[in-house]
Amino acid sequence: MQWFDALVQGILLGGMYAQYALGMALMFGVMRIVNVSHGDLVILLSLIGISLASAFGLGPFTVMAALVPLAVAMGWLLQRAVLNRVVGEDPLPSLIATFGLSLALQNLMLQIWSANSRSLPGGGIESQSIQIGGIYIGLLPVLVLLVAVGLTLALDLMLKRMRFGRALRAAAADVEAASMTGVNAKTVYATATAIAVGILGFAAVFQALRSTVAPADGGAQLIYAFEAVIIGGMGSVWGAFAGSMVLGIAQAVGFRLDPGFGVLAGHLVFLLILAVRPQGLFGRA
Repeated sequence: MQWFDALVQGILLGGMYAQYALGMALMFGVMRIVNVSHGDLVILLSLIGISLASAFGLGPFTVMAALVPLAVAMGWLLQRAVLNRVVGEDPLPSLIATFGLSLALQNLMLQIWSANSRSLPGGGIESQSIQIGGIYIGLLPVLVLLVAVGLTLALDLMLKRMRFGRALRAAAADVEAASMTGVNAKTVYATATAIAVGILGFAAVFQALRSTVAPADGGAQLIYAFEAVIIGGMGSVWGAFAGSMVLGIAQAVGFRLDPGFGVLAGHLVFLLILAVRPQGLFGRA
């Protein structure tokens, strides 16, 4: 029962990681844009949401309704103002640009919110649980997992069935050939980045509900998102979801073995999969 509980808790934790990873899967896995500021955007949105809730007495879902459009606008501006100028076959310019953005965002957050940790009050939803047999399952983690599944399904359908998804994949494969068919690569990329950062609006609220956040926490979210995408396989949305599950389960089992081993267990599983199957679980060699 103890290990089954660890499996369940790992899947629920993987739902949180999936929300980090979906935006990364779209930018890094599809567009080949290395966004080092990915985790810092999550923390920035979390802190903005906490401030909105404190200033206006908003509930978590009202905050989410405000944050997601704001995140979409931030993603659009990021791509149009910065990344469209450096995107290309060489990923180094985008990496350098977003690394600089990451440092700027961390210092901005420290200036505005200081280094103190904060959390978003959820009106009790963060502490509610459901008992199934001898296992207690948190209501909030279940909600996080359901939202992650819904976002993954929507993103996968968008990439495979919608005209925008086909245009994005064409632009990512060959910008010049896509332009000859009428695809405006800069507009398509800006829309894709808006969607990727918009997903972080959901993740930001859930992260602030589940635990505390501080300006220096962005690095951890970036690593988890990156590892989930690599484990699942580049370019696969459901692969990123599966990679998040693997990472969450590895950490949950590691925590059961030793409280200090959980995060390291996830990193070790990532390295093991990278060594055995470099293309990821769902990637092509």
